Amino acid sequence: MKSPIMLLVSVALLFLGCKSLSTQHTKTETPEIQQEISQAAPLKVVFASCNDQDRPQPLWKPIIANDAHTFIWGGDNVYADTADLSKMKNDYQKVRNHPDYAALLAETNILGTWDDHDYGKNDAGAEWEVKEGAKTILLDFLGYAENDPLRKREGVYHSRTIETEAGSVKFILLDTRYFRSPLKESNVEGDRYMAWPKSHEGTVLGEKQWNWLEDELRDNSADFTVIVSSIQFLNYNHGWEKWGNFPSEVAKMYNVLKNAKAKNILFLSGDRHMAEVSVNTEAGLPYPLVDFTSSGLTHTWIDGATEANKYRVSNVVKQLNFGVLLFDFENQEVTFQIRGEDDFLYETFTQQY
Repeated sequence: MKSPIMLLVSVALLFLGCKSLSTQHTKTETPEIQQEISQAAPLKVVFASCNDQDRPQPLWKPIIANDAHTFIWGGDNVYADTADLSKMKNDYQKVRNHPDYAALLAETNILGTWDDHDYGKNDAGAEWEVKEGAKTILLDFLGYAENDPLRKREGVYHSRTIETEAGSVKFILLDTRYFRSPLKESNVEGDRYMAWPKSHEGTVLGEKQWNWLEDELRDNSADFTVIVSSIQFLNYNHGWEKWGNFPSEVAKMYNVLKNAKAKNILFLSGDRHMAEVSVNTEAGLPYPLVDFTSSGLTHTWIDGATEANKYRVSNVVKQLNFGVLLFDFENQEVTFQIRGEDDFLYETFTQQY
């Protein structure tokens, strides 16, 4: 950690869970939160999901060893699966009390969103009756300030921008739970869900979040833009939760991406209890669209390794895993690494932009 780095945050998404911060305003009244953090080139970020608080958690030590600037929770941060908010809070506390996670928390910026199990119910959407209480507990766990404006609005979607002397990366963390319409049950054996017709008006993000996302992608000069979605965007070949269950929403996302001023957009996803890299070279963008899935901090699903995926460019990793992203501003490329216990490197993939 050798050169100063600035962490910028939009006014509606003020993040005060870091250390030694000072605030100043630009001419557009967007606050800048500055933090002296050392950074090696390229910028390193770690991403992970699916963490059962009652299972062994062996990956915190190798995650710490990677000395990343930021750690991103991709959802299923705990397996609460309850409407009992006291139990949910205790489940999160088990993670915070883990000495290795506490060590990570003490020295690393933490960002995150949720998926279904930390939302409180498997595969739940807009209908979930305790989502407001669950939201408060999540934001407390992430260390977001009590006066953060995010706490006063619906959902947990927000953005953060990391700016270095070499370049910047904007992280857009989506909420695929709070507004999501009901899923369509599958009539195919072995599949839980199937896609709605293209004419179906169901939603993944909801109108407010869609409008916000368009604004975030329009007012964006970052060198790279990372969209964090708890569920996979590209892979539609499986019968579980995915963007592909709502074809009209997939089409809308592609349209938004094509019309965005943001450069070099990529996706991060979790949920699947395995890891893989998916790339769409025919997305209608000036660059291939990557969806990097890392899932299984504490448990994985071996059957997922046999599933088809039209866009897969890596091997499927069925061992416990976390994802590492290396942003190389000079060469305009991102390297995606799938790592596991003892920091073992399972897969690496580099995308040039």
